[in-house]
Amino acid sequence: MRAGRVFAYGATVGLLGDLLLGDPRRGHPVAVFGRAASGVERVLWRDHRGWGALHTAVCAGGAVALGAVASRVVRPSPTASVALTGVATWAVVGGASLGREARAIGRALQAGDVEGARERLPHLCGRDPQALDADGIARAVVESVAENTSDAVVGALVWGAVAGVPGLLGFRAVNTLDAMVGHKSPRYRRYGWASARLDDLAGWPGARLTAVLAALAGDDPRGAVRAWRADAAKHPSPNAGPVEASFAGALGVRLGGTLSYGGRVEHRPVLNGDAGRSVAVADVERAVRLSRRVGLLALGACAAGRLLIGRRRGRTS
Repeated sequence: MRAGRVFAYGATVGLLGDLLLGDPRRGHPVAVFGRAASGVERVLWRDHRGWGALHTAVCAGGAVALGAVASRVVRPSPTASVALTGVATWAVVGGASLGREARAIGRALQAGDVEGARERLPHLCGRDPQALDADGIARAVVESVAENTSDAVVGALVWGAVAGVPGLLGFRAVNTLDAMVGHKSPRYRRYGWASARLDDLAGWPGARLTAVLAALAGDDPRGAVRAWRADAAKHPSPNAGPVEASFAGALGVRLGGTLSYGGRVEHRPVLNGDAGRSVAVADVERAVRLSRRVGLLALGACAAGRLLIGRRRGRTS
């Protein structure tokens, strides 16, 4: 079986597994990787970019190497290859947990339980929940759903289409390292620099595909494209900007503005400010549904792209 079909079948199985089963309660592979990366950090940490780059190389390179070895072992068996791709896809995508957490916060807000929503918000993002009212929490959820659609679903599928199981595992490793050490705290400003920059590079194609698909799948395609073109570059993140702007336009809402992380207040530009309205609680469910549609479209696009590349290689060989 050609590699294109292996990825197409395996990624479909893995994404369906995520949608139907969600994440395991214990022993999630990403959590296992996180503990291993923390152990490497305890050995290597220095307040220096070079040591941080070594940490990134060891952890991300180890994930890629593991995927390459596993792929080579099962290569003689098409069934085993599809199964491995399916398991790897299920392990690295997080669409089901993203939707579950967002909807749980949305239900709390619908019921008027703002305090309960504040308690659940850290499960989804790193905002300071006590600084947010109900509308602020809803906006934070929509922004997190948009960004994590790229990070937790589309980006992984893109790299899986490019490099198979090593691409799936490598992308999730890089993204996890960025979440662990890529922020600008005093401890990680230098040590986490390499992880943050590598995450920007790895996330670039998935973020643009997510923005395109959000425009196609949303209620207002023209509004999504308009917001993307006008406002994406204003965002401090080169990848979150296109995704959040496109989601804002597709949903007809305003995103961005003042927010607080770890006691640090940031004043970010407003996305879709001219055409959008304030985020309402009902927009949480709309964002989750848009995220789900984008994930399914990404699966189709990545599988089709991988099959097309495989056919072209077969013709030229």
